[in-house]
Order: sequence, then structure tokens, then C-alpha cells
Amino acid sequence: MQPVVDRFLHYVTFDTQSSPMSEDSPSTSSQLVFADELVKELQNLGMKDIFRSETGTVYAHIEGNRNVPAIGFIAHMDTSPDAPSSNIQPRMVHYQGGDIALGHSGVELSPTSFPILSHKVGEHLIVTDGTTLLGADDKAGIAEIMTMLDILHQDPSLPHGPLYVAFTPDEEVGRGVDHFELQRFPVAFAFTVDGGQIHDVEWENFNAASAVISIRGLGIHPGGAKGKMVNALMLAMEFDQLLPINERPEFTSGYEGFHHLHSLQGDVEFATMEYLLRHHDENEFRRMKMQMTRAATYLNELHHGSWITVHITDSYSNMRNIMEHHRDIIDLAYRAIQSIGLTPSSMPIRGGTDGAMLTAKGLPCPNLGTGGYNAHSRYEFVSVEEMEQAVKLLLTISSLHATPKEENHEN
Repeated sequence: MQPVVDRFLHYVTFDTQSSPMSEDSPSTSSQLVFADELVKELQNLGMKDIFRSETGTVYAHIEGNRNVPAIGFIAHMDTSPDAPSSNIQPRMVHYQGGDIALGHSGVELSPTSFPILSHKVGEHLIVTDGTTLLGADDKAGIAEIMTMLDILHQDPSLPHGPLYVAFTPDEEVGRGVDHFELQRFPVAFAFTVDGGQIHDVEWENFNAASAVISIRGLGIHPGGAKGKMVNALMLAMEFDQLLPINERPEFTSGYEGFHHLHSLQGDVEFATMEYLLRHHDENEFRRMKMQMTRAATYLNELHHGSWITVHITDSYSNMRNIMEHHRDIIDLAYRAIQSIGLTPSSMPIRGGTDGAMLTAKGLPCPNLGTGGYNAHSRYEFVSVEEMEQAVKLLLTISSLHATPKEENHEN
């Protein structure tokens, strides 16, 4: 299935980094350029009802040869703003163990730092040159979906029902499905193809919110500041110290939540702190939000003023609460993974997906792996073998969904 690699290497030549600072939809015009490229490819594959919205989402479908409800596959076009994404220079490595030098950057991809590499010996890995991310998140997912469509187009006898696909912008800045048109995606359920290990089916994710802490200070010449100055930067440090240290990202894993201070800007008179709040458990999530408001209240009382305000905005919720009522979808993915010779597993996503938001909108949408790892960083890589397995997995899901269980059992 070399076409999946060729597609991926072509897709990463497009710089589609999204921007949290932009209020446009999509947040960057480069995503529209890539969207139009995907439209052309879908046209060449004979897809039906191809449409690219003004806000950048691409929709299409292929008619089925079995009379079953339609299902969908979704991937996102944008890359993360957390690392450079222009002039990506991918390189394929037949991994034999040890460290991988990433170009001439002086950066190395090491199994000491990334133990997953120890499970990739003998595989072909596509890596970066150490100066940018790779874009496997989520152009690997797009390449896998497109390759599936290509195979179905070339061999119309392969069993499948009606399939819808969608490629979204701005997933990395939390706005991937803000303008998603469900009427253009009339499916019983869907899968986002936006995960890591190919045998994982992800159907739990964080409850997520962002918090902006605005701090007003009182500036005065330091020579006469006694009893008068209120230093906004010092208040910012006091605020962060009131939050539990063991709830920072570097001390958490699995189902544990975190507060992540990812931006601090300001001076004596005004400072702004930006946090990410994450937890799988709703009660703990509420507690974390409450402890921020209590920290602000305490410091305002301590310093006799209204110096600190907290503004918290919910981003997305844990899809588990809904997906627990749709275990048949998870079972379908499990059966497909077993059919291609792998052992299925599920791990909680320590993040979110477009699928989590679509699930909340009423479209059940768990997440499948792409074979990509170390997203949002210059250490990102993707396994060629897992990309090929991902294509087989999508084809198998489509086939199993189109075939009665009794017939599957007989075969």
C-alpha cells in the first residue's frame, strides 16, 4: 500500500498550522489551500457530493454496495501551533534500534526519552529533520482515509455500505467542528482517525476548559513602594503556588487531571496567565475550576482589593458518558482490529478530538489510531507499517459493518 506513504509525503508539503490568535474561520488561509487540494483528489476518485465550505471543512461520500446505514470517517487538516510546521523535511528510516539523529539539528529521537521506539525495531519510520513537527497529526489520518477510498474506487466489489468522509480545519485550536454541517454527514456513527497506536480504540477523553487569570497591579517607583506597590507579576506567582503542584502535567498520567500554565505575560501593573484545565472525572473537573476561583478570592482578601479575576471557558466534555450507550460501535472496531491480526485495547485520551465534540452534538464518534507518535513536536514520527495497517483497518470496519454478524462468523 505504498500510495498511503506517497499521499502522506505530499500532504506534509502543505503548511496548515492553525492559529489560536486568529478569530477567522478557518484560522489560517493556508488550510483552505490544502482543502482545495483534497477536493481535487476526491474528484479524481469519483466521490459524490464533494463540498468545501467557506470555513474550510471538506465533505464527500461514496455510494455503498450493501443496504446498511451510512457510517463516516473524519480527520483534521491543520497542524499544531505548538511547533514550527513550515518547510517540513521528512525522512524515512528503517529503524534498527538506538538513537535517530534528526537531520543536522543536533536533536535525537531516543528510546530513552521515548520508550515506544523500542517496539518499532524493524519498522520503517518517517521522522522530521529536528526543526519542525512532522504533521502525522493528522495528515496520516487523511492519507489513510484517502487510500481507503482509492482502493474502494478501484475495486467496487469490496463490500461496504455508504461511506461519508470529512476533513476539518482548526482541530488543534479546539474549533474543528464549530461549523460542522451535520446535514452533509448523514451517518449512524463515525470514527475520527486521529490517534496513535493502531490497535487502540479511544472513547474516553478529558473534560476540558481554559482559564484566563487577569491580574491588575499598582505600580509606583520602587524607592517609595513600601505599603503602596502591588506587583501583578508577584501576584501571578502567588496564584500559581496556591494550586497543587502534583496536578501539573509533568506529574500526571492515565486518568489523572492537570492544570497547565502555558502562558504568562505582563509587568508590574498588569499580568495575564493562561491555563488549560483537564480531568476525566466531572466532579474532579468542577473541583479544579473551583480551586482557581478560591485562589483568586483568597489573594484578593489577603491584599485588600479586587486585583485578580478568573474567566473559565469550557472547551469539550468526556465522550465516555455517551459512548457507554454505544458499545456496539466500539465492538465493531475491536472486531476489525482482531480481523487484521492485532489485539485491541482502549486507553483514555489525555486530550480531545473532533469526535468528542461531535459525540456531544449527537453523533457517536470514537477515535482510531494512525500510527503517529509524539505529536506537536519535532520528535514526531509515524510508522509506515502502521499506516498500512490503518488502511486495512478502515476497509475492514467498512466490510464488517456491511456484513451481518452471522455471515462474518461463518466466514
